[in-house]
Amino acid sequence: MSTSATSNRLLSRLSEKDLALLSPHLKRVDLPLRRRLEMRNKPIEHLYFPESGYASVVANGAGKRSIEVGLIGSEGMTGLAVVMGTDRSTHETFMQCKGAGWRISAVNLRKTMGAGSTLHRCFLLYAHAFSVQTAYTAVANGRSTIEERLARWLLMARDRVDTDDMTLTHEFLSMMLGVRRSGVTVALQLLAKEGIIQAHRGIVTILDRTRLEIIANDVYGPPEAEFKRLLG
Repeated sequence: MSTSATSNRLLSRLSEKDLALLSPHLKRVDLPLRRRLEMRNKPIEHLYFPESGYASVVANGAGKRSIEVGLIGSEGMTGLAVVMGTDRSTHETFMQCKGAGWRISAVNLRKTMGAGSTLHRCFLLYAHAFSVQTAYTAVANGRSTIEERLARWLLMARDRVDTDDMTLTHEFLSMMLGVRRSGVTVALQLLAKEGIIQAHRGIVTILDRTRLEIIANDVYGPPEAEFKRLLG
């Protein structure tokens, strides 16, 4: 596989030498909706580099409501715990929008990172960028209104798909944002009333991205800028 053969931005960022180390261990896979990529507190067996669709990283304390803490799409990879030197995460990761991508075993990734220092460095840069995203999720959950959080989430999801039309139920958004379903319904209605989105029968269509970014306020943008600064 050459750097021009993948739409995963992280793989495309690798040098030819590093990609040559990685390529023999990569397997092309489909990533269907709800496919579980990581289980909470279980050893990570495989890491994934999505080319389409996106995965949710979800925190779910014992007996508590689950809440999304991060999104991973074609800009990145799963299994960052392995990159950071451990074998498991306290969160779970599963596909929220079906797609496809590349898979590598944790064993082989460790070997290739050991053989190529620049490979490991690139993955660490992405791990930092992802940590900024999760930090801003905490900021949004702590101080933003439901409308602002919803706007941010829609923008983040749109960045990872190739259409303004997204299949999103109120129940799904309720879990992702960690709020009641009624709160999501009101927020969707407010954005639709302003002509920013259209929501009908489980399909949310972004009509005005610029105004959606204004609604999201400063909780959308800085993580994306940090990713661009580090990985282009």
